[in-house]
Amino acid sequence: MTETDLEQVLSWRNHPEVRRYMYTTHEIGIEEHRKWFSGIKHDPAVDPMIYENHGLARGFVNITRTRCPEVADWGFYLAPDAPKGTGRSLGNQALTYVFLELGLHKLCGQALGFNERSISFHRALGFSEEGRLRDQHFDGHEFHDVFCFGLLKQEWKTKDQESNND
Repeated sequence: MTETDLEQVLSWRNHPEVRRYMYTTHEIGIEEHRKWFSGIKHDPAVDPMIYENHGLARGFVNITRTRCPEVADWGFYLAPDAPKGTGRSLGNQALTYVFLELGLHKLCGQALGFNERSISFHRALGFSEEGRLRDQHFDGHEFHDVFCFGLLKQEWKTKDQESNND
């Protein structure tokens, strides 16, 4: 991701169907967005990336190593107009990047309890549910559980090899 991507990523992030599944659901202004990006763009522990499919920007992926250099958290969202199947492609490419390019041992993710698509998506990619934080997130109206997921490189390799043998 570069400075030239900021407006497009902001429009995706502020779309109601994306924003409703975020921890912070307010509409972000361009200055807040620029401040966020300037805080991470030179941080070697953060990889903000644009996912492209057939030369078109279709989503955003953020990989952040905070616990230790071999373990990361991820966040992602698709462009609201991304075609069906884009999420699976984004997920597979992100996992290949995480485990082969970055050489990480583990990738972690979270999903709000009402975000069934994200929960199913993590499971379909091979993540294991490692915990559920009950009533962990308050959205201003009610509390929601947070599902915690993890995928080890060895589990991904096994799943990836099984997919190639089908």
